[in-house]
Amino acid sequence: MYLITVLGNLLIMLTVISDAHLHTPMYFFLFNLSLADINFTSTTVPKMLMDIHTHCGVISYTGCLIQLYFFYLFGCLDSLLLTVMAYDRFVAICHPLHYTVTMNPQQSGLLVLLSFIISLLYSLVHCLMMSQLKFCSDVEIPHFFCDPPQLLKLACSDTSTNNILICFHGAIFGGIPVSLIIFSYTQIVSSILRVPTPCGRYKIFTTCGSHLTVVCLFYGTGMGVYLSSVYSDSTRRSAVASVMYTLVAPMLNPFIYSLRNRDIKMALGRILKRTP
Repeated sequence: MYLITVLGNLLIMLTVISDAHLHTPMYFFLFNLSLADINFTSTTVPKMLMDIHTHCGVISYTGCLIQLYFFYLFGCLDSLLLTVMAYDRFVAICHPLHYTVTMNPQQSGLLVLLSFIISLLYSLVHCLMMSQLKFCSDVEIPHFFCDPPQLLKLACSDTSTNNILICFHGAIFGGIPVSLIIFSYTQIVSSILRVPTPCGRYKIFTTCGSHLTVVCLFYGTGMGVYLSSVYSDSTRRSAVASVMYTLVAPMLNPFIYSLRNRDIKMALGRILKRTP
């Protein structure tokens, strides 16, 4: 599954780079989303595979903080890129005459850069918060990676401030992107319903159907992880939910975009025809 995730997302990236028809803001964001997915999965899965192979699930305190930092970094980047892609679809469908001006290359690059900077700061704050906690010399984490909720349960010091800050950050960095995505698709659906012909409505919907599927998969599995950690004491259920979030969702994204997106399928066909 990990190899499929990496190879599938690399194929999407190579397709976007090699086909001039895909040099648009929408596929520029898709390129960065695929890159973020590869890094997000690589933060946890290779260490898990090594632990399974060596039968020795040991990680240092520093290594745990590093893993936590990159987990938050690329998880937040995924969320922000999906929000940016929703905004791109909103402008393209609801304000098509202003699209080339609003989503010019400079603006697109700025949105990706801003998403990366926000993700860096977000992960840094969480890493600094976790580094202030005190742990015993030997701690067993009932998970396949340094899961933040599990670390808070294992801390020997008071974690009330951390829990409050995590809820606060979750409301801002989770609630705001979801709200913006919902607003964008509310406006998109309203525009689709005003299209007079069924063929026109279908054509518009297919341009954002893949992105909407990925959004539901990403936030659906993420919400499953959150609910399993908050409302259930079962570490097994939490681990299974995390596998869906960290591995299954990034693995399915390339298939969703390649199977449901006509431009990607046509670009792949042109690349295969050029291959000797």
